[in-house]
Amino acid sequence: MNSWVKLNGQDDVVIALSPMVKGDRITLDGGAEIELREDVPKGHKIAARRVQEGEHVLKFGYSIGVAKTDIELGSWIHTHNLRTGLKGFVDYEYKPAAASAAAPSSEQGRNFQGYVRSNGEVGIRNEIWIINTVGCINKTCDIAAKRADAMFGDRVDGIYHFAHPFGCSQLGDDLTYTQKLLASLVNHPNAAGILVMGLGCENNQIDSFKEAIGEYDPKRVKFMKSQEVEDELETALELLEELVEYAETFERQPVPISKLKLGLKCGGSDGLSGITANPLVGKVSDRLIAAGGTAILTEVPEMFGAETILMNRAENEQVFGKIVHLINDFKQYFIRHDQEIYENPSPGNKDGGISTLEEKSLGCTQKGGHAVVTDVVPYGERVTHTGLNLLEAPGNDLVSVTALSAGGAHIVLFTTGRGTPFGGPVPTVKIATNSELAGRKKNWIDYNAGQLLEGKRMEELTDELWERIIRIASGEDRARNERNGFKEIAIFKDGVIL
Repeated sequence: MNSWVKLNGQDDVVIALSPMVKGDRITLDGGAEIELREDVPKGHKIAARRVQEGEHVLKFGYSIGVAKTDIELGSWIHTHNLRTGLKGFVDYEYKPAAASAAAPSSEQGRNFQGYVRSNGEVGIRNEIWIINTVGCINKTCDIAAKRADAMFGDRVDGIYHFAHPFGCSQLGDDLTYTQKLLASLVNHPNAAGILVMGLGCENNQIDSFKEAIGEYDPKRVKFMKSQEVEDELETALELLEELVEYAETFERQPVPISKLKLGLKCGGSDGLSGITANPLVGKVSDRLIAAGGTAILTEVPEMFGAETILMNRAENEQVFGKIVHLINDFKQYFIRHDQEIYENPSPGNKDGGISTLEEKSLGCTQKGGHAVVTDVVPYGERVTHTGLNLLEAPGNDLVSVTALSAGGAHIVLFTTGRGTPFGGPVPTVKIATNSELAGRKKNWIDYNAGQLLEGKRMEELTDELWERIIRIASGEDRARNERNGFKEIAIFKDGVIL
């Protein structure tokens, strides 16, 4: 295995694939030899040419920042000598790129085993969910879910409650965000039945929450106000049993792969994320879209610096305009809270070798493959277009995975270089960027994309991960978060609480 990799012929850097020490020598493709001027950690960058102060440094064929000082050949390039080149707002112009046309897919006739709901939507799990309108009754809902799971859980794929602290004393858009997000979860087809539990005095009243939910099947969605019943746990268990009986009317049946929706997310990224796991997910996303399916990309602040790549892949000028608003509205959000727009990446990202937001964004957006962007979806709302959709949400792992789930993702593909145990409401498939993490955290990681650096071809990994996704969608396999019982939500907070 080579000790380094260069991602684009125009790049000014090579990436260390193992820890390297001062004095080590590497030979580039053209035969030029580089002697390292200092130690370089795995996943970090080495200067493949001399860079003058103020010059842009290229990786992925794009600028990842500007040199703070003169950088000599063989130097370690990181935050000490590289800064972001991003600043302020940008005047965007619609320059549609020649999007790669989706090749005819051999998967177009492929099926998975799913549940077809009474409204025609498709789920990959037959679960019962408890959605509380307000955080005051989190513990009541938790107890009801645990008791019901012990009593009826073997008749469905599980009974779950997703705790959150909101719904009381929220005002304006902040309350609207909460209602939209929770309503979209209520409408998720992975849940065969939903019990909406309220307290009775919260701002998020059940009657107004019903308006956010829209049309619903009363056999599938039940409501209960805790203040209006004598024993809320006893009443909840009665309603949950009715929902279990309704769920038992559904059986798995063949469903076209075009009905599948994948959420795309990265967290705890490292210098290998944009080399292994993210491009792999991009290949899977492209394959699903070519078969008529849907992929959803989010983490808007981590599009900054790479947004024009997505804009130039917009299906039309209307979608281009939506992407511009998506980016600029999120920049305004930073400004409203007196925060630096480009203050990213995180400490963990930096430890892993990511130096600037441009570098992080260029790696992050690779999860979206090369497909045309067909729509932009506001936070808390559901995806309605097939193809590649951009979803409004921050980079925070649990907030964005929750938003992807609410948007309709059946499964979230979560790439990580440092690892995390959590999971969202839907199967959250962790894909390690490196073999060390995959070997050390087998109880967290579902798939090892680090094999790409150990002799396996991208086509092999794409086939393996694709088949694993179909098994998970068909209920023949479970993601690690499901096996460990890690299913949580987090709601985006942007407003006043009384």
